[in-house]
Amino acid sequence: MTGEVRRFAFRFDPAFRPALALLGVRPATAWVDVAPDELVVRFGPWRLRTARRNIVGVAPTGPYRWWRGIGTRLSLADAGVTFASSTVAGLCLRFAQPVPALLPGGLLRHPGVTVTVADPDALARVLAASEGD
Repeated sequence: MTGEVRRFAFRFDPAFRPALALLGVRPATAWVDVAPDELVVRFGPWRLRTARRNIVGVAPTGPYRWWRGIGTRLSLADAGVTFASSTVAGLCLRFAQPVPALLPGGLLRHPGVTVTVADPDALARVLAASEGD
């Protein structure tokens, strides 16, 4: 990544922390980084990387039911991926070109990602800003 990087931590609901930790998802291994030219999501062992220009939509989501919102999820409706550590709220990012995240080697590509960061409004504002702001 080049330029200033803004990091957004995931919100962790206390009830789900032990189960997520078994998957390798902890506050130290779960974040969203936004640079002027790139977005990187880390959720334990999973990673998603794409150019900022590939992001074509941002929408708030949630609250969620725990069985639909906690952990790593694949949407059967549209192949989107969810990285969730909270049922409170999240942010859905849509991509112009689908990107890999769940399976190694890019075998499965996702048209969007939902992340449950601690401050989804702040992440949305940063993503809405033009490059160099």
